[in-house]
Amino acid sequence: MDYLEFYQLKEHPFSNIVDTRFYFKSRQHSEAVVKLKHAIDARRGLSVVIGDIGAGKTTLARRLLEELDEERYEAALLVIIHSSVSSEWLLKKLALQLGIREVKDSKVEILGQIYQRLIEIYEQGKTAVVLMDEVQMLKSKEIMEEFRGLLNMELPDGKMVNLIFFGLPDMEEILSLDEPLKQRVSMRIRLTALSEEEAKSYMRHRLEVAQADRGLFTEGALKAVYNCSHGLPRLINTICDNALLDGFLFKSQVIDEQVIKSVVLDLDLNCA
Repeated sequence: MDYLEFYQLKEHPFSNIVDTRFYFKSRQHSEAVVKLKHAIDARRGLSVVIGDIGAGKTTLARRLLEELDEERYEAALLVIIHSSVSSEWLLKKLALQLGIREVKDSKVEILGQIYQRLIEIYEQGKTAVVLMDEVQMLKSKEIMEEFRGLLNMELPDGKMVNLIFFGLPDMEEILSLDEPLKQRVSMRIRLTALSEEEAKSYMRHRLEVAQADRGLFTEGALKAVYNCSHGLPRLINTICDNALLDGFLFKSQVIDEQVIKSVVLDLDLNCA
């Protein structure tokens, strides 16, 4: 028996694996989706989403991607996983994400392919969108200049491609590597931590998705999780997942404040 069976849950409610079924429509996340879709439809070009670690940037990116209808948008998500990528590598990845099958080797040829593909997308009545996560890792002036070059490709009604960058606050420094690119940011959204009420609703929502048939966390426990996570969704998930495991090991029918205190002590978290 594991804690899923013990608490009669259908799945792990607090996994940090991004799963849009658990997406919580906080006010700021909902507003961000609306604003970004507006920027895309208006072909504004470059939009930026900035937030601290665990604020929900990746979840927002996946949610936005899901909401972009394939009939109307040619959309892709590119996640940067290391900081040593070259501009050639990045352009090849962009080309593949846009649907170019046989990508050339030289940068000039790749840019030509991207331009032709963007024309095709436009003629199909679609809007091209590339979402990029962890952009703060691209510490290269050359790459920022390539992005500016892509944004220079225009149509009568706006940019040929919409770029949406998701990253940590130091992404501002990366954008500053190319001041003309930074000036092209048409929309800047900052994600902050959840409020106490939002954090409690977030926890209840995830338990409901996992089909919890009763209140597994006491009000005191919910408040303690908020105080120790400071409203950051990723930390909330970590604390709650560990709390359910500890609760199962000690055969606690509910998760109370004492269980949370034990967990955060083990995790060495700084509680308010």
